[in-house]
Amino acid sequence: MTTSDMTDVTGAESAGDPRANEAAGGAAGVAPVPAQQELSEAAADGPVTDHSGAELESESIALPGDSAQAEKTTRAHRPRSFEVSDFERPTSKQEEWRFTPLRVLAPLFEDAETDVRGEDDHPVTYDVDTPEGVEASTLAPGEAPRGTALVPEDIVSAVASARCADALHLRAGRNAEIAEPARVTITGQGADRRGNAHIVLETEESAVATYVLDHRGSAQMAENVELIVGANSSMTVIALQDWDDDALHITTHHAKLGRDARLKHIVVSLGGRAVRVDVIGELVEPGAEIENLGLYFSDADQYLEHRLFVDHAAPRCTSNSTYKGALQGKGARSVWVGDVLIRKEAEGTNTYELNRNLVLTDGARADSVPNLEIETGEIEGAGHAAATGRFDDEQLFYLRARGIPEIEARRLVVRGFFAELIQQIDVPEIREHLTASIETELERSMN
Repeated sequence: MTTSDMTDVTGAESAGDPRANEAAGGAAGVAPVPAQQELSEAAADGPVTDHSGAELESESIALPGDSAQAEKTTRAHRPRSFEVSDFERPTSKQEEWRFTPLRVLAPLFEDAETDVRGEDDHPVTYDVDTPEGVEASTLAPGEAPRGTALVPEDIVSAVASARCADALHLRAGRNAEIAEPARVTITGQGADRRGNAHIVLETEESAVATYVLDHRGSAQMAENVELIVGANSSMTVIALQDWDDDALHITTHHAKLGRDARLKHIVVSLGGRAVRVDVIGELVEPGAEIENLGLYFSDADQYLEHRLFVDHAAPRCTSNSTYKGALQGKGARSVWVGDVLIRKEAEGTNTYELNRNLVLTDGARADSVPNLEIETGEIEGAGHAAATGRFDDEQLFYLRARGIPEIEARRLVVRGFFAELIQQIDVPEIREHLTASIETELERSMN
């Protein structure tokens, strides 16, 4: 594979170029650990050629190498407030927004009310299906447990909190073991209509529950999802972004875990014009564990951004993050940024974060930035890796040599790329839906 094969693919995978690593948010010197042979070959071929600067500038996005414009504060020092006035509109000079297409997402930076046009005419509708043992209610601003885990860190989250009078609250009570998932189907009613949402998902002590958030239709959606995981409880959250092609969506998922609590958080982003998912996990008691999984598929002129922050603030906690994405079509864009902070009191921490991107056609671009901040040497283990590449020619040759047509061989490679994550989703109908959706995406580029 030659350097020209990697045009318009940038990020921490450019391990051969120290400047590229330095620009990737402090990931300098960290070589990628590939999941497939083609990824390691791509990294070994040398620096990546990037011809997308003009496009970035037209979107008011700071280039990765523009360190003079980047803020010097770390991820852990962001201000938090429920007051919208405490936040300014994002700019490309801010590290957390330097990749984001600010012009496209501009409507979500406005302090706008939910666009209700009548008693039965809301911009977003909610269909809540709860199994026995899960209680559904609403919470006003300031009504516990709303606000105990999530305090807004940006203007979009602050507006979503302030403009949502009644937060949906789903709760699994103490010692409850809920076999069936609780489902919330969120359907947008129009790309020109603004929705603000705040959702609180809770498992009390020793409870076990699964929550599914399924986003469909189209809207301009600002959303908060607050996850309260009680001591010794186990929560699984599956968030599907399956919007129509013109939807805009920015959401913050903020979790706080108690002692020996377990959270499995799964994000699947397939639809939408521009989608940004910010996942924050706070491990505040010993023995807590987070597993972050993500799958995304970006099409032509589609922007998908995923940001993770795991705050290890207690001893003997574990976190693992694995995100995989595929891109196809001119203007397809993905951004993944992973941040892990191990505080000085978090002795015995074990953490790892991994991002893989597979570029299927020319004109697509992936940015991948893993970050790790360690304040204590008394840890079990910590690491991160990221890589982006195209199909492995040897892998394709192996399949074709056994009589498999080229198109089917390429599909098999992509299926295998995502299989690891899909198999970890415990809801059968969602696995089937994802498999079918990926097949539909592949038909667009391979037929």
